[in-house]
Amino acid sequence: MELLLAQEAENGEPTVEIVEPSRPLTELLEGWFGDGPLVHLLAGSLDVIAQVVLIFVLATIAVIVVKRLIRKAVASASEPRTTSLGRRRSLVEGSRADAPVSVRRVQRADALGALANSVFSVLIWAVALLILLSTAFGISLAPLLAGAGILGVAIGFGAQGLVSDFIAGIFMLAEDQFGVGDIVDVGDAVGVVEGVSLRTTRVRDVTGTLWHVPNGQIARVGNMSQEWARALLDVGVAYGTDIDAASELILTIASDMSHEEVYEATFLDEPEIWGVENLGNDSVDIRLVIKTQPGQQWAIARELRRRIKNAFDAAEVEIPFPQRTVWLRTEQPAALGGADAGGFEPPLIDEETSQRARTIAQQGGHSPPPGDMDEMLPTSEELSEDETDGES
Repeated sequence: MELLLAQEAENGEPTVEIVEPSRPLTELLEGWFGDGPLVHLLAGSLDVIAQVVLIFVLATIAVIVVKRLIRKAVASASEPRTTSLGRRRSLVEGSRADAPVSVRRVQRADALGALANSVFSVLIWAVALLILLSTAFGISLAPLLAGAGILGVAIGFGAQGLVSDFIAGIFMLAEDQFGVGDIVDVGDAVGVVEGVSLRTTRVRDVTGTLWHVPNGQIARVGNMSQEWARALLDVGVAYGTDIDAASELILTIASDMSHEEVYEATFLDEPEIWGVENLGNDSVDIRLVIKTQPGQQWAIARELRRRIKNAFDAAEVEIPFPQRTVWLRTEQPAALGGADAGGFEPPLIDEETSQRARTIAQQGGHSPPPGDMDEMLPTSEELSEDETDGES
């Protein structure tokens, strides 16, 4: 027989409903020792303790089983079985390209496994607590569930940004959009990913600034270091240059670099010339493309620019720069240079000049500021002497 206890408010409506739970152990002990008050008290206490222990043991077993299953799933995702085709590809491509992918797979599997452990643990213990309140203490779950629903709606409205960050973080991890060590563009920040959590992503840019970007505010992600990368070089040559010869020279330089022992592992494919990319105002741009390891495209491009510049100087291939024609209008024809004029010789920086420049740079030396403008202008006597010298 159930006993309904209710605490009534002023309007007479029940606010807390407690139903007397079933006590099988109490009924058993009362049948053995009689229906005395002491027996009822001891049997009821033992009954509650037995139900609490039983629910705790069952919940603990459920958590252990779920964690073991998740651990096996994480291990399987971290080290997937390799098919015969995959083994042949690994032998052809080498293990260097597969190593970053394996690290990324392990990181993603560990993060998702930790998330699943937390979610299932909280869910199991919450269900165990509700069962305990219902069976051991006879508390009706309907008001509790209704209140929890209202509280959840209130928290959802009040923390929409936080919920959005967590949901976006879960999908980023599940879809493997980026990981620690990747070079990404997330809109407001471009740099190396130093940390990924369910709420924020930490990105350090080239200047050393560490950006904390909420996952819910990342509208799009550009990953510049996933699986492979490509270096693009637009090399400008003058319009009078033989385009085919210049393209062949550029491709030869890149191919020689790709077969060097230092850079052989960085190049994933043979360099290619895609042709003339642009007919600019001052130059013809020839596009060179190289498929490289992730994150190595910038270093390869810098080294290739240095080599192409040296090769162009040796082959006398003109690297154009903006030029301007200046017309001088004078009363007398003016001749600049002439047949007897010597060629331009660039200034040479010897050891003494270099040491003097380093000393001045370290000491912060600088040229003295000019004096008054009137002192800098030539006087009338100096102008007359210059005119006399010119006539003579």
